Amino acid sequence: MTACGISWSGDPDFALLSGRAATRLRAFGIAVLAALPAACGPVSPELAARQCEERARAAAGPTGSVGVGVNSRGETLAKLSITIGSDYVRGLDPHEVYGSCVRRKTGQDPIRPPDLGE
Repeated sequence: MTACGISWSGDPDFALLSGRAATRLRAFGIAVLAALPAACGPVSPELAARQCEERARAAAGPTGSVGVGVNSRGETLAKLSITIGSDYVRGLDPHEVYGSCVRRKTGQDPIRPPDLGE
């Protein structure tokens, strides 16, 4: 399993390139392909657990924050932020969301249960 998916269907106009342009484009493509394994390798189990816990928390219910303050002119400021995850809307179990997320990122079962802040 990898952290990112990459696909290329090809460009039919690529065959029309010739000479220096084609050589440079091929060299660039080879350099990019050589760098991809480092950028898209498997995610560590601990990193996957942290990333997937955030998604599982979003599946557990709406999250948000409230802020109130006063600026230097004496005006009262308020801020409200509410996030509702698509997994929550679909009614998915947060523990299942966590487990499937970790398996997708690492190719193996989670190393620990999720900390959902409950």
